[in-house]
Amino acid sequence: MQVKGLRWWVIALIALATIINYIDRQALSVLWPDIVEDLFPDESALERKQIYANISIVFVFAYAFGQAIFGKVFDWIGTRLGFVLSIGVWSLATVAHAFAQGILSFSIFRAILGVAEAGNWPGATKGNAEWFPTKERALAQGIFNSGAAIGGIVAIPLIAFLTVYFSWQMVFVVVGLVGLLWLIPWLVLVKAPPGSHPWITEEERQYILTGQRPEQTDDSEPEEEYNPSTGELLSRKQSWGVIIASAAIDPIWWLFVFWIPIYLNEVYAMDVKSIGIYGWVPYVGAMFGAWFGGLLAQNRLKAGWNTDKTRKLTITLGCLIMLPSLLAMANPGEPVTAVLIMAVILFGFQTAIGNVQTLPSDLLGKKSVGTLAGFAGMAAKLGAVGLTSLVPYLTADGNYTPAFVIGASLAIIAMLAVWILIPKVEPLKSPEQLGKMKKA
Repeated sequence: MQVKGLRWWVIALIALATIINYIDRQALSVLWPDIVEDLFPDESALERKQIYANISIVFVFAYAFGQAIFGKVFDWIGTRLGFVLSIGVWSLATVAHAFAQGILSFSIFRAILGVAEAGNWPGATKGNAEWFPTKERALAQGIFNSGAAIGGIVAIPLIAFLTVYFSWQMVFVVVGLVGLLWLIPWLVLVKAPPGSHPWITEEERQYILTGQRPEQTDDSEPEEEYNPSTGELLSRKQSWGVIIASAAIDPIWWLFVFWIPIYLNEVYAMDVKSIGIYGWVPYVGAMFGAWFGGLLAQNRLKAGWNTDKTRKLTITLGCLIMLPSLLAMANPGEPVTAVLIMAVILFGFQTAIGNVQTLPSDLLGKKSVGTLAGFAGMAAKLGAVGLTSLVPYLTADGNYTPAFVIGASLAIIAMLAVWILIPKVEPLKSPEQLGKMKKA
């Protein structure tokens, strides 16, 4: 049996995993008003916000740790088994939330969820590098990233709807079981990498593998991919460009993932059902941004632009869209206006982030992509920890302006990191290759 366009089926499954990933992680923030009334009825509003922030920080720390681990795991055991391990564990951890009784148990289950969910991103980056030629990677990354946006769109109204019929405990069970069902099509469809997959057409196999080879400027033999050791990888400023850009831009996303429902509850006095009506709107902007960033990059590459110019244009454009929108959140007015501005912010974020996440596969060989993606993901989550830990103090009086101003500053830092530390986005060369070039 042969399947035409198998690579698109693979990235579609990864995008679906990402949708499930976001439904699972968003469940806590949407259900929080009900959870605190059940488990923390005597705490003040500030104490409740601090409890939520602390549990979220545990999640992000675990997520950061998990990204560093899973970058290596995916490089060791491959994309197929890596996803089985990641989504299997995070689905069981989601179900376990139903049995939480307080801060400690919630923190433990969120930690397990964070470690396991972290595998989705280095796994998707590695899967993208394996299944797509260079010119299609930004689009594939955009499709995958749109899963996060669609997950946000679906999660908030879905979970709010489920609370009409189920307790908050049962909602965690239902959404956790969905992830286990995802394993069935994944194991059936993704039997092997494209080079040895029995269902891929020969035409698609050659298209993928030929498009992954470094561009040749002369008649010399193609150079081997650069797969440095971890120490050597961290000695390159380009690696730090990816890591710092990720650490700066990612907290902007988490600011909204963690705090949209809490913000709407605190600033506009919305309950869970009202949050379900408004809270999904920002993720529509994120979905369109993911598609736009991928299509823009693909269009420019097909038009003859090189990878360096394409990545920097798209990342810069996304950051410049976010900058004034974040500042506009200082006084958004009505709730409809607030969620629409958030949609613009997340549009800009997703325009940029797909191309930031593609940088490891632009710079390194396939055996090292997961490692750099893992380090970048870990740095991104540590940055998110920093901002998340500040939010209760920055917003103690109900004013979220300081948090949004910090977000605007981070957009500038992300843009500068790419321009300054990655002089040219192109495959890096080993010291031996550079030595040969100097002699020539």
